[in-house]
Amino acid sequence: MADKKNGIDQALIRELANILNETDLTEIEVSQDDVKIRVSRTAPQQMVMPQMQAYAQAPAPVAAAPVAAAAAAPAAAPARDLSKAVTAPMVGTVYMASAPGARPFIEVGTMVKEGQTLLIIEAMKTMNQIPSPRAGKVVEILIGDASPVEYGEPLVVIE
Repeated sequence: MADKKNGIDQALIRELANILNETDLTEIEVSQDDVKIRVSRTAPQQMVMPQMQAYAQAPAPVAAAPVAAAAAAPAAAPARDLSKAVTAPMVGTVYMASAPGARPFIEVGTMVKEGQTLLIIEAMKTMNQIPSPRAGKVVEILIGDASPVEYGEPLVVIE
């Protein structure tokens, strides 16, 4: 029989926590009848910092970097303008086409209309089409096919 304390199935909570660890998800929620269980964890700070630095718009102060490291580093790429980026509305896996081997929904240089499907995010075995919030030209695709994404992560830049 399941290990229950105060009406809460602790075995289920342990199983959900194991799923978080196995899949590297940060949150999982299950509802059954009138019981809702949510298990979440914060990502380790070390994993979040490199991703945040990759999208930094302002260059780091010169005094913060050692001179030897600055001389060895390759020339800095121009800062990305992510103000026009379409961000992930959910956590999941990105797919650039409707099926494996199919033509991608968009490519760099594609002119898109408002509401046109840009990509698909699979979340909880459900395929969610992500529409373009505005008409414009796709100038940069920031993620790859079958890549995991977090909520709010920039996906595509449309100008």
